[in-house]
Amino acid sequence: MRKKIVVGNWKMNKTVAEATDLAAAILEKLDDGAVACEVGIAPPFPALTEVGNVIEKSAVGLVAQNCHFEDDGAYTGEVSVNMLASLGCSCVIIGHSERRQYFGETNQTVNLRLKKALDKGMQVIMCVGETLEERESGVTEKVVTEQVREGLKDVSDLGDVVLAYEPVWAIGTGKTATPEQAEEVHASIRSTISDMYGEVAAGQIRVQYGGSVKPSNAAELFAKPNIDGGLIGGASLKADDFVAIVKAAS
Repeated sequence: MRKKIVVGNWKMNKTVAEATDLAAAILEKLDDGAVACEVGIAPPFPALTEVGNVIEKSAVGLVAQNCHFEDDGAYTGEVSVNMLASLGCSCVIIGHSERRQYFGETNQTVNLRLKKALDKGMQVIMCVGETLEERESGVTEKVVTEQVREGLKDVSDLGDVVLAYEPVWAIGTGKTATPEQAEEVHASIRSTISDMYGEVAAGQIRVQYGGSVKPSNAAELFAKPNIDGGLIGGASLKADDFVAIVKAAS
């Protein structure tokens, strides 16, 4: 039985003080003993240390929003996996659609980042998903399959890999893929993993859904057999909403 995983991606929101307040509020409302899923929060880089201090004795994991594929060097503005690990991060999000859309991420650079993080013992959440134009053109499966295959190129062990299907047209728009639409793509992703790694690996890997997940739709989405939790954006910025989604996954 796959353990569901819910991660809050705070994106470029919250000052350090606001981030620590939010982390504390989440812990206050979250009864660790009643949570049956894996939980993580991904604050912006400046808040990682302080948020890590807040959650260090809890079951909530500290997640980074991105990493570079080199250990060090002349890469102004970038952050290495070693730096993230030194702050207590156990997981990193790679290939989010906003990184692809605004910062030139490609399947190839996603693959480099993913392999570096895995080599350093970090859990990775690799994001895939189609744009509205691609969905309307009927190429969702082709696009997502290519992202999965190229993102995982030369990766032999999926033990520390979580996939997140995020239809780009549903991120921050208030639009959500129907549970049936999301399930269809999740099943296709699992089929791709089966082709690449075999049925056992396909049955074990967790595939989250992301894209305007809210307390009102979380339970219905998470009830689908191939959806293993969520990568939560806007709703993770409100403690009540995020905890309600975590409980829906539990």
